[in-house]
Amino acid sequence: MSEAFLLGDVADVVAGVGFPKDMQGGQDGAIPVFKVGDISAAWLQGKSLLADSRNYLSAEEAKSLGKCVPAGATVFAKIGEALRLNRRVMLGRDALVDNNVMGLVPKREKVSPKYLYYFMQTVDLGELSRSTTVPSIRKSDVVEISIPVPRLAAQDQIVAELEKQFSRLDEAVANLQRVKANLKRYKASVLKAAVEGRLVETEATLAHREGRTYETGEQLLQRILEERRAKWTGKRKYREPVKPETEALSELPTGWVWASPEQVSAGEPYSLAIGPFGSSLKVSDYKTEGVPLVFVRNIRSGSFGGENTVYVTADKAAELSAHSVDAGDVLVTKMGDPPGDVCRYPANRPPAVITADCIKLRVTKVGVDPGFIEYAIASRVVQDQILGITKGVAQLKVNLANFSSIALPLPPYAEQARIVVEVDSHLSIIREVEAEVDANLQRAQALRQSVLQRDFSTASPNADALQPTH
Repeated sequence: MSEAFLLGDVADVVAGVGFPKDMQGGQDGAIPVFKVGDISAAWLQGKSLLADSRNYLSAEEAKSLGKCVPAGATVFAKIGEALRLNRRVMLGRDALVDNNVMGLVPKREKVSPKYLYYFMQTVDLGELSRSTTVPSIRKSDVVEISIPVPRLAAQDQIVAELEKQFSRLDEAVANLQRVKANLKRYKASVLKAAVEGRLVETEATLAHREGRTYETGEQLLQRILEERRAKWTGKRKYREPVKPETEALSELPTGWVWASPEQVSAGEPYSLAIGPFGSSLKVSDYKTEGVPLVFVRNIRSGSFGGENTVYVTADKAAELSAHSVDAGDVLVTKMGDPPGDVCRYPANRPPAVITADCIKLRVTKVGVDPGFIEYAIASRVVQDQILGITKGVAQLKVNLANFSSIALPLPPYAEQARIVVEVDSHLSIIREVEAEVDANLQRAQALRQSVLQRDFSTASPNADALQPTH
């Protein structure tokens, strides 16, 4: 027979630790460090075990931070959007986890690690959140979860039956994930070709064939800078925008030029800006209606609006006008793992305000297509530059000063427009296929939950053992 226990009876609930900003960890260290992003990445790849990390600490450094979470523990996010997504994995080795992660260490005389791991997949941790803005859970919430605990032999039967059924499902999911990976590579190749002048015929080639002249990217950039200088009405002496860092970059196609984000910005105050920091915008300012806020998660997902949207009052938005966002503005994450996700603020959304760790680039209307700038930043050519200026161990960030001087390829305006049309066409196809793949992955996840719910119901009190299903 099985008995109903509280989770705290059969597992120790442990929280992660904070990592000092000045602590340097290397791949040659002994102890892996896992963050929420590592959990999500493993989950998205269909992995149940988390063993390899991009961050390691020496045994001595790890010991100074606290006790490692042992292999076999189930770990998951305890705060943020990742909590709502209910992604969890088992540790494949002893590790440190950061303070946004919570772990369940099974008391093995009562519950097997795999049984606990599969059971936790039936629990919606997001429902335990007490916050309406940033979801979060506490240890006291988790220890009170009820869990059916049959004999260890029956637990092993349940796990064996689940794994038999999931092996077929996992194979189908793996095939879908391979399709997604191929689509990601295809998108990267499209963007790479776009910023290397190989996606459409260059303006230089067309002009030569048609026997005409054209405005080169260099001439366009000079015109942008001259018009900005001529329109300057500020009280201070005019400051030329910073030039791009082009050392070690490859040669551009004929008629193109390297330009910095500051050079292609609108040139108005705060046309290149980050979100407010410190006490300028506090959680207490958040409202359920008003002017919407843009978070890093919105830029990553390209999704604005919906039931989870957070707002500020119109008066607060006016106070934060330096951080305002309008349709067509290019938005970039300045923190993440790694930073550099990019999208345009959509035309069908009202003006908004960016939050901390977001960068806004409002491009000039003098011969620069914001769509091209978005795709350039998303390309490997610029992403590698962003990675090169990323700093931090516990939290990876890019500062605005360094971002202002990265190098963006700038072709003639007519060529920009043709590139955007062609990229849009390719990405439209990719999005359609991705939507179908995601729908099938959701069906697979729903089937997995159905199997888990059914089989764990057989482990409820008075159930002696798993009844095999066919």
